[in-house]
Amino acid sequence: MPEDKIEKPSDPAGPTGASGKKTVSAHRTRRVLAAVAVGAVVAAIATIAISGGLNSGDKPAATVGGIGSQATNKSAEENAFTSAGAGDCLNWTPATASGGDRTDMSIVSCDTEHRFEVAGPLDLSVFPGAEFGPGSRYPGALRFAELRDEHCTPIVNSYLGSRFDPKGKFSVGLMFPSESSWTSGDRSLRCGLQFSTTTGELLPFIGRVADQDQSNVWDVGTCIGINQNLPTDPVDCANPHAYEVISVIDLGTQFPAGMPSVEDQDAYLEGVCTQAANEYLGSADALRDKTLTLFWDNIALESWLAGSRRVNCSVGTEVATGGFAAITGSAKGEILINGAAPVPPPSAPEGRSVPTPLPGASPPS
Repeated sequence: MPEDKIEKPSDPAGPTGASGKKTVSAHRTRRVLAAVAVGAVVAAIATIAISGGLNSGDKPAATVGGIGSQATNKSAEENAFTSAGAGDCLNWTPATASGGDRTDMSIVSCDTEHRFEVAGPLDLSVFPGAEFGPGSRYPGALRFAELRDEHCTPIVNSYLGSRFDPKGKFSVGLMFPSESSWTSGDRSLRCGLQFSTTTGELLPFIGRVADQDQSNVWDVGTCIGINQNLPTDPVDCANPHAYEVISVIDLGTQFPAGMPSVEDQDAYLEGVCTQAANEYLGSADALRDKTLTLFWDNIALESWLAGSRRVNCSVGTEVATGGFAAITGSAKGEILINGAAPVPPPSAPEGRSVPTPLPGASPPS
């Protein structure tokens, strides 16, 4: 994920009357976000693309020709999984408490909602050795994850012409046969692109990945849930969450000539994110009074080369032990932090500026 710059709540006015700020170390939150990335990998292993694999007997209710191929009359034995090729987009109804999942999978237009974009096939039957040969044992989740990383990542990079953002909103996925199909000799897999939550749920998206900005951003007003002090997936802001997105900034408009350094990004984002926070929260004092922390993302080189340009400005509350405090309610209104109303820090004595301690820090003696 992108790195983050963190800014403390505004300090009380100094001798000049201007509101002073202190930029603090981003290392703690960077560690938090790194931990989230690891968690996402674990989730991806558990549901590499579709949990449980695909059975050649799982026939869709309807199969239509995707973009780049003509609609044909398919035999009863053929389904979307086995017939999908590079550039095809697949969709299905996700599982519910009453059942379902994958049985209505079909190839759909990529201009409509879909959950998987096929980048290319992966045929394990041509691999040397006995690992995937007739009668071989069904690979476990970890082995499928290794196959995804070893073979699907290059397939996706070739499919997108090396314009895949590894830190962006999309991830590399692998669709694989069910254990019963494997026993019957099916060794056909599909590599592709997906948009998933930290729990591994595949979310629908519209359009081919190559035609859109892959920036890992959320819409303004989105609240990101929290679990054991770590950010998770979007939730209603009335529920406990780690932080709230207050702005989406397009760095391409400020830096049209080429990728800016992290220092140049920070110098620009400090101003625009602070302004965004003041406007979003309703005043220049709200960030301080609510003891919130302002932070923003940085674009990495690989993301910039892939065409990603947008970053989020967000507000949350750090905890001294690392990670975030649980916030309830939108930052635009009344909030609770770990179940209690925030207590604004004391005003500074006139003529001097006193840095506001981070939430959880010991008060000065």
